[in-house]
Amino acid sequence: MSKKVTPYKDSQLNKKKQVEQMFDTISTNYDGLNRVISFGIDVKWRKKVVKMVSDTNPESVLDIATGTGDLAISLAQTGAKRIVGLDLSEGMLNVGRKKINEKNLTGKIEMIQGDSEALPFSDNSFDAITVAFGVRNFEDLEKGLEEIYRVLKPGGILVVLETSVPTKFPFKQGYNFYSRNLLPLIGKLFSKDKVAYSYLSESAAAFPYGENFNNILRKTGFSKVEDKPQTMGVATIYSALK
Repeated sequence: MSKKVTPYKDSQLNKKKQVEQMFDTISTNYDGLNRVISFGIDVKWRKKVVKMVSDTNPESVLDIATGTGDLAISLAQTGAKRIVGLDLSEGMLNVGRKKINEKNLTGKIEMIQGDSEALPFSDNSFDAITVAFGVRNFEDLEKGLEEIYRVLKPGGILVVLETSVPTKFPFKQGYNFYSRNLLPLIGKLFSKDKVAYSYLSESAAAFPYGENFNNILRKTGFSKVEDKPQTMGVATIYSALK
């Protein structure tokens, strides 16, 4: 299991509420900061996720932790008739709705506020489910994955894009220096929230990436679980079938 990392030390709020407030605060800067922090490589990773989903010819897709909707918008390329983006943060969703409107995709993509650990959908609702840089924010990882399994149709695919930690020299050392020192500094320079990007770094390091996450997926009931490290292992794309 992953270590529990919370963005703020407010004992009156659980991790879920703290994450929601954090993303509300950074929502207007989130897209720009993502490009800077990842050197734009996150766009390439998302294209690979879209290709994996597209190959299954889905009619319905759910993008959990959709944020400002980058992946949900890209999933329109799959030809799916219904795309739903779900997120805890209304601030992030509002940014996403503006982008969707500008791209004339309001009839195809629906953005709703919701909890990944209590999905507001019936069993077997979606042909494909994606999560990009979101599972590490689940308050209860296994519960969130169980909910994903519940609303995914039999034979449906789950594709998860998440940060991971390189294991080989010198990439591991370079990643550790960047995530612990430069990432929080960039966040402080460009974001109103002085804690958010330290949290994102800490939560990435605490996440049970690689085979550890594969085993949690299998325990949940998923089959044909695979992981594909990206860019020297700084991110990983996981896929699994119900």
